Amino acid sequence: MEPDDPAEALSELRERRLGALELLQAAAGSGLAAYAVWALLLQPGFRRVPLRLQVPYVGASVRQVENVLSLLRGRPGKMVDLGSGDGRIVLAAHRCGLRPALGYELNPWLVGLARLYAWRAGCASHVRYLREDLWKVDLRDCHNVSVFLAPSVLPMLETKLQAELPSGARVVSGRFPLPTWEPAVVLGEGVDRVWAYDVH
Repeated sequence: MEPDDPAEALSELRERRLGALELLQAAAGSGLAAYAVWALLLQPGFRRVPLRLQVPYVGASVRQVENVLSLLRGRPGKMVDLGSGDGRIVLAAHRCGLRPALGYELNPWLVGLARLYAWRAGCASHVRYLREDLWKVDLRDCHNVSVFLAPSVLPMLETKLQAELPSGARVVSGRFPLPTWEPAVVLGEGVDRVWAYDVH
């Protein structure tokens, strides 16, 4: 074989042991890649929000989406997802007849991803994803609300919901219950559990 044969070069690389410098370079490269993902996907949504109000993105599971929709299905009025992430709940809500369906998300990358998913599903003209701070959104005309937020922000969210939602509205909280409200319905087990609250 010739000295610069790719197969021979590959077999030499497989037999060679990595030294400390190569391991350090691999670790640094992996750390840099992880930071780039964090900086591009997660950090943009946090820049304009005080630390105590920040909520990291964790996508809802298929079961969580199903549970939310089973508690909202058939209800009239506008549906909003506060902190809509990649938009899967809004898209599923539209598909099951909740209209209009709208998502509020601060992270521009997730808003773009949600819009891409809606376009791929053929629903881009029927659902809306807005890059807005959920704390500044007016909820007075919302009758169906879903939230998958961290427990640290739920007490403040209760105050906002109570002040703005109309009578008869329903709030469905995933992963964590609202701290002081009494749920009308609880559905699911473990991390897939959701709580429904009716506003009176």
